[in-house]
Amino acid sequence: MIDSRKLAWQLALAAGSVAISSAVLAAQPEWEGTVGAGAIYSPDYLGSDDYEWNPWPTLDATYGDTFFVSVTDGIGWNVIKQDNWKVAPFIGYTFGRDDTGDIDDLDKVDGGATAGLRVSYLDDAWRYSAAAETPFTGDVDGYRVKFKATHVTKLGERAAFTIGPRFEYTSAAWTDDLFGVSRGESARSGIDAYDPDDGYFAIGGDASLSYYLTRQWSITGLVGVSRLTGDAADSPIVDDLGDSTQWRAGAFINYHF
Repeated sequence: MIDSRKLAWQLALAAGSVAISSAVLAAQPEWEGTVGAGAIYSPDYLGSDDYEWNPWPTLDATYGDTFFVSVTDGIGWNVIKQDNWKVAPFIGYTFGRDDTGDIDDLDKVDGGATAGLRVSYLDDAWRYSAAAETPFTGDVDGYRVKFKATHVTKLGERAAFTIGPRFEYTSAAWTDDLFGVSRGESARSGIDAYDPDDGYFAIGGDASLSYYLTRQWSITGLVGVSRLTGDAADSPIVDDLGDSTQWRAGAFINYHF
């Protein structure tokens, strides 16, 4: 004969185990974010006045609000999450300088991976981010500090508009690698030799408009401008051959998951 009390207890334990397992599975972090592709119209190199279209991927994903992978922010880990604040060490990338166009007789400067730390703050409408990084591969040395603020405005149920300023400072060593001209390079190219003594600031802003075709798919257009100052703007690479004002524009299609 079946012991009804024992059977009821076993059923209760089984039900409890299912409930606990479901809760644990529901609590497991998942990847969420955006992935896509498009193209950007930007200078051939930083400081150039020649522009071209280049294909460009988009990726901005987080795993349980702890780990993140982003084309713009790198790969990192939010080690501190307090209210609206986050602090994250990250691995990023900085571009170098190609030896093309007006500077084809100068040495190529290889870009490389960077290690850095980012502090960010998020409220209802504004997103703030400050980061410092230094390269550990490639030909660029020194360090770079960046700050940006982004205001997000919803335009109905399907569209969103963002706009905000950005500031950047790079050290003298970083400036020298990208905007310096050695005597050998000067002899080959006819460009005046130049040895920067200090870093430079870049001041600019960005704006974007996104329209959601469905919950999963959206299209985005963006424009941005920045102004090189200091020893970067005084370099013959910029002052004689290029332009200290740098524009960019782009269009993308994205999938949200």
